Amino acid sequence: MPASTVRWRRPAIALVVAVLMVTSVLVVFHRPASAEVAVSTFSVKGTDGKTYSVTNHIVQERRHRSPRREWLLAWTGAANYAGDGTEEVHEHGSASGDEGAAPDFLAVIDATEWSPTYGKVVNTATVGPLVNGEPHHMQYMWHKGHRVYAGTMFTDTTYVFDVTRLPEIRLTGVNLSHDTPCGSVPDAFVTTSDGAAYGSYMGGPDVSGPCRYTNGEVRLGNGFAGSPGELVRIGPDGRTRSETPAALAGGEDPEKCRNIPPIEEATCANPHGIQVREDLDRLIMSDFAEVRNYLDPDTNQSDPRLLRDTLRIFDISERDRPRLVSVSELPSGPRPDQLPAFDEDRMVMETALTHQRRHRGAFASTMAGGAVFYTPDITVDEPEWREVFDTTAAYRRLGLDLSGSNAGNSWLQVSPDDRYLFQAVMGSDPRLPEGETSGMVFVLDVRRLLASGPDPECEIDALAEVSAGGAEPDCPALIDAEQIKGGIGGPQGRVGTGPHWGAMDNFRLGWDGRYRETSHIRRIATSNYFVAQTGIDGDHKICITQFDPRAGLRVDRRFRDEITGEPCIDFDRTSWPHGDRGHARPHGVLFAVADADLR
Repeated sequence: MPASTVRWRRPAIALVVAVLMVTSVLVVFHRPASAEVAVSTFSVKGTDGKTYSVTNHIVQERRHRSPRREWLLAWTGAANYAGDGTEEVHEHGSASGDEGAAPDFLAVIDATEWSPTYGKVVNTATVGPLVNGEPHHMQYMWHKGHRVYAGTMFTDTTYVFDVTRLPEIRLTGVNLSHDTPCGSVPDAFVTTSDGAAYGSYMGGPDVSGPCRYTNGEVRLGNGFAGSPGELVRIGPDGRTRSETPAALAGGEDPEKCRNIPPIEEATCANPHGIQVREDLDRLIMSDFAEVRNYLDPDTNQSDPRLLRDTLRIFDISERDRPRLVSVSELPSGPRPDQLPAFDEDRMVMETALTHQRRHRGAFASTMAGGAVFYTPDITVDEPEWREVFDTTAAYRRLGLDLSGSNAGNSWLQVSPDDRYLFQAVMGSDPRLPEGETSGMVFVLDVRRLLASGPDPECEIDALAEVSAGGAEPDCPALIDAEQIKGGIGGPQGRVGTGPHWGAMDNFRLGWDGRYRETSHIRRIATSNYFVAQTGIDGDHKICITQFDPRAGLRVDRRFRDEITGEPCIDFDRTSWPHGDRGHARPHGVLFAVADADLR
C-alpha cells in the first residue's frame, strides 16, 4: 500500500510583481501575502527498492469554494531559470542529490467555468526524488476510475497517479528506466477499459546492442533516445506487463530510415502518437524522429531520413501481448519546399482514431510537413494514406501569409462523436524572422470524409488545394482557426512557439449537479511548450478555447492568469503553492473530475 503523510503550513509567500505597460499606465499585480497550504505526501516503493513520492500543496482557501468542480491537470517541468534569462544547469535524470533543482509537478487548476477560482492553481503535486525529468504527455482523455499515466522523457520514468479525490493527487505506481530496458523516452499513453495503459516509448534500448522483449523477440538498438522505440503495456500499479518491439524483424529500408550511429537492421520505429480501438482490437502509433539528434537548440540536423513518415498498427486481441501487423508510409504532397525535410509527409507527430463503431478510419498529422492525412480502415493488411488538408489553408483563414511547411502540427484529436478534428499548431519554423511565426488551433468538419466509407475521393494533390482546401466534395471543411501566437520562452528558445499539446473537455455538468462524460466537445485546453532543449520552448502558457460549431473557436478570456490578469495561465511566475521555485514549463494537459462528483 502507498504510504502517506499529512501536515499543514502557512508559508510566507514572496510578493510577486508583474509590471505591464498599457497606454502609459503602470499596472501592478500581486498575490496575497500568505495562504494556508495543506501538505500531504504519498509514496511507493520502486522496483529498485527506493521510495518515490508525490507531495500535494493544496491552497485551502481555494479548495472548497465550489461544491463540485472540474479540474485541468498540467504535467509540468521546473524550468530552473530566473526571469532575467539566467539558467541553472542541472543534469537531466539526476536524483535527490541535486538540491538546487526545483521539482517537477502536476498542477491542478480549477477549470469550473462558473467557479470564483476559475483559472487558479489549487494544488501543485511535486514528485521526487527524481528531478529534471522533462515531463511530457499523459493519456489523451481521462475516464472515471482510471489512473493518470504521466511520463518524463529524460529520466525515462512513468508515474501513475490516483486522481479520484481531486484536487488531491496520490501516487500508486512508478515505472522506472530499468523496468523498460528495451525502450526509452516515454512519450504518450492511452488507457484501456481495464484501467491499464499502453505507452509509446520513442527511444531505443537503455544500452546499445541486442535487446530481448517480453515475447522473446530480439531487436538491435543504438541506445538511449535512439532507435528502435517500443510499445509498453503498464498496469495501474506501475508495473511493466509487456514490452513489444515497434521495429520489424529484419529491419527496414536503410535508404529511407537513417540511424545515428547506424544499426545493422535499420529502422524508422520511433513512435510518438498512440491511439487504441478496443472494439477493433487495434492500436496505432505514429513515428516521429530519432529524438536524440535534436536535443540541441542550435542543431542543424536536417536529414529527412531521420524524420519519419511511417505509422505502425498492432493487433491487441491479447491485450498484454500486442503484435505488429503493418507498417505504412505517408505520401508526399504537391507543395514545393525548400528542403525535403519539410515535405508534407515528414515527422509524423500525431495520429487520431475515429470512435464510433461504424467508422474504422484514422488521421495523422506531421510536425515538419504541416499536413493532415487519412486512411479509411486500420484493420486492412496494408492501410493506404492520403493527404486531406494542408495547414497553409488554416493560416489563410487567419489572414496570415504563412505556410504549412515546418508549421509544427502537434496535438490531434477526433471528437468522440466523430464530427470534428481538432489540431494544435506550434508555428515553430526557425527559417522565419522572429515575430513572424504564429501558433494556432483549427478545427475541421470530417463528417463527409468519414461518410465516404472505404473509398474516399478527397486528396490534396494540386497546388491550388494547399491554400484553398481540397476540391473534392468529401474533403474536410475548415470550420475555424484561432490564433494563439505563443512566444520564444527561456534561454534555450530559438523560435516562437504556440500550442503544442491539448486536451478535449469530455465532461458536462448534469441537472443533478454532478458531471457526466459527453461526446459533444465544446472547449479544449492547449499548452504553449514543446521541449526547451530542441530550441522550441514557448511562452509556457495554458489557454482554454471555446468551440461552437456555428460560431467557431474563441480563446476563453475568462480563463485568466491570477497574477497578470491576462487571458491564459502563465507558468512563468515566481511563487507556487510549493514555494518560490520560479518559472515552469507545462506540457501535457488533461481534464478530470473527482469520482464523487462524476456519474
